[in-house]
Amino acid sequence: MKPHLLSIDQGTSSSRAIIFNEHGDVVSSAQKEVGLIYPQDGWVEQNPKELVANTFAVIKDVLGRDEEISKSIASVGITNQRETTIVWDRENGEPVYNAIVWQDRRTSDYCATLKGEGFENVVQEKTGLLLDPYFSATKLKWILDNVEGVRSRAENGELLFGTVDCYLLWHLTRRRVHATDTTNASRTMLYNIISHDWDGDLLDHFDIPRVIMPEVVGNISDFGRIDSDLFGHELPIGGMAGDQQAAMIGQGCIKRGMVKSTYGTGCFMLMNIGGNPVVANNKLLTTIGFYVDGKTSYALEGSIFNAGTAIQFLRDNLGFIEDASESEKLALSVDDNGGVYFVPAFTGLGAPYWNPDARGVICGLSRDTSRAHIVRAALEAQAYQTRDLLGAMEDDSGQKIEVLRADGGLVANEFMCQFLSDQLGVAIAIPRVLEATAWGAACLAGVKAGVFYSLDEAAQKWQENRDYTPSSKGQDMDELYRGWKAAISKASMT
Repeated sequence: MKPHLLSIDQGTSSSRAIIFNEHGDVVSSAQKEVGLIYPQDGWVEQNPKELVANTFAVIKDVLGRDEEISKSIASVGITNQRETTIVWDRENGEPVYNAIVWQDRRTSDYCATLKGEGFENVVQEKTGLLLDPYFSATKLKWILDNVEGVRSRAENGELLFGTVDCYLLWHLTRRRVHATDTTNASRTMLYNIISHDWDGDLLDHFDIPRVIMPEVVGNISDFGRIDSDLFGHELPIGGMAGDQQAAMIGQGCIKRGMVKSTYGTGCFMLMNIGGNPVVANNKLLTTIGFYVDGKTSYALEGSIFNAGTAIQFLRDNLGFIEDASESEKLALSVDDNGGVYFVPAFTGLGAPYWNPDARGVICGLSRDTSRAHIVRAALEAQAYQTRDLLGAMEDDSGQKIEVLRADGGLVANEFMCQFLSDQLGVAIAIPRVLEATAWGAACLAGVKAGVFYSLDEAAQKWQENRDYTPSSKGQDMDELYRGWKAAISKASMT
């Protein structure tokens, strides 16, 4: 039997395990939802034990379906929600506190203080990031400072820190490997993306002991092995990347100038900028796209905190729809948005605004407004948010974007995709392999196992399934975008 690849995709809303063949076809998959905890306004947490238990459950599920396919798995790739922060006991794996999720804003006041001190320039120069609660450093500091006894235990070497990839790896390898990859490390606000090391000055400034930090390795590495007593097969782990970088790889964007945008819980747009990091002047992030064979490909990133969550909000909080798939039909049932705009700033605004205190807004309501107008506004918001990023990205990179490769759950919505193309004025390409994030992790593992000779060869597997080109339907896209900007100003009034 030809080799297969197992991808572990631990996201914000679910844990998934997917077995791919060498062409990127999904042979088997399993998914299990994970819960979110909201202790107070702006705080978002998860139970680390649930993340591990659900991940183990979906792996066991897919491996148990076909013995021959399970035996043929050549390597395992891991991809994950980034920035989410976990601290646990070195001996027994017991977390000292819940995982603080990337969306969490509890350290916004502390970040504002550091900005006022002029520290953001130091952070950006070393890490390519902006000073924001989004990243791991201030979350980690909060745990060390606010959970009783944790700081002294950390300084004594009794505890370990990691993002979700690191925590899963530690459990999958039976506590033998405490490591992360360069893409996840680059999102902590503690990793120097030029020197490729934990930055001593940043660790000191945030008062974080180096002893708790994981080893950082390239995206294609020997990450250890999954013991056979866990799932019945000993499996090598050969690839790892944060979810957005994995999606960039899965979308075949490994050449300079290529751009992908993922529409999941949030929206994340990455442009491959090659081996020379660009200093972003428009509040974008410079991050590591991938690090393979000692060579770094950097990326410009625009991060939007809420995309698919807007549709979830309409379904779960307001009861406007029973299933996300209903949103397209509702949006098409009206000719336009009726003057309604929906800014889904539930946990602040990301790029290019970076306002952690902003909150969601639905505005422009009139006596004629229907739920269809509000649903349409929620879908249109994805295009406006992306347009915010596209202009900034073109300006910082000096490159015109002609094609955007899009993936994520929302691309199943054809109305959203067409409006996205219309609003941006660029072509939108949807891949044949929709599981771009999981496939990207599988590609990394496949290179390590020799299924692919190189990342180049894996990228050539990318095929387009459908595309959207800008069309004129009588609506003035610039006028609509001006309405969005006015709505953003209301969301930012805090």
